[in-house]
This record gives sequence, C-alpha cells and structure tokens, in this order.
Amino acid sequence: MRSILVEPRVSLLDALRDRLDLTGVKKGCNQGACGACTVWVDKRRVLACLTLAITCETREITTIEGLSDGVDLHPMQAAFISQDAFQCGYCTPGQIMSAVAFLAEGHAADDDTIREWMSGNICRCAAYPNIRAAIRQVRDEAGTGGPDATG
Repeated sequence: MRSILVEPRVSLLDALRDRLDLTGVKKGCNQGACGACTVWVDKRRVLACLTLAITCETREITTIEGLSDGVDLHPMQAAFISQDAFQCGYCTPGQIMSAVAFLAEGHAADDDTIREWMSGNICRCAAYPNIRAAIRQVRDEAGTGGPDATG
C-alpha cells in the first residue's frame, strides 16, 4: 500500500503518473472518451482522468503494473502479445484492464458482446480484430465469459 498527499483537484490519472510514477496508465484524451486511462478502483473499471484522486482514499487501485505477479504476465497480457493485439501500444494498458474486468464479469459471449463492452476503449491503430482475438483466447482458455459462464 502506498500513500500520497494530493490537492483535492488532482485527478487519479495525474496522481498515478506524476506522483507515484505508474506510467503504464496513459493520458489519451483527458476527457473520458478514449479509455487509455482505464484502471480499477476496488476491482471496478474507472477512467482515471475523470476520477479525483481524493475520492480513492482507502480504496484498492490496480493499474497495468499490478496485473502480473511480478514474474509471469497476466494471461491477457500474454494473449495481446500472441495475437499481435497492438500496434503502437499506447491504448494497450487501458484495453487490457478493461478486457480483464469485463471477462471476469462474464461479458464475452461472442464478438458482438466483446465489441460492445470494449466500445469505450479506442485504438487509433485499429487493432480491434486482434484485440477481440486476444480476449477470445483468454476466455476460451479460462472457460469464462461465454454463454454458460457464471459471473
């Protein structure tokens, strides 16, 4: 657990990047439209650019840096690599954080559902088919998110 002092107007995004040096979370549009800054607060997806850091006091915050166990990549990270699900990589942390969360919620029955649940994460390089392939790979390997999933 890490603690910092911030002014009430500081966004979670700026606190993570500038104060805690967690630069995996990206500043894209800074208006909540692109999803590049997606992180988890108490295991729920939030846009860090629209969240005030002070509202996260005593809450569990997870960024892309906390997704792996420190040695092995998270299965979604590995799937993004194996499926070539990124081009420039700028949106990748937000894409992965969103994908892991909605997959755990059981929202990956088919490509249309995946497309809908990922619609808040923009990829300017248009790697969407490969992103969906990575999500399907993790879903199928874990046996989650499909029509029979419970979540």
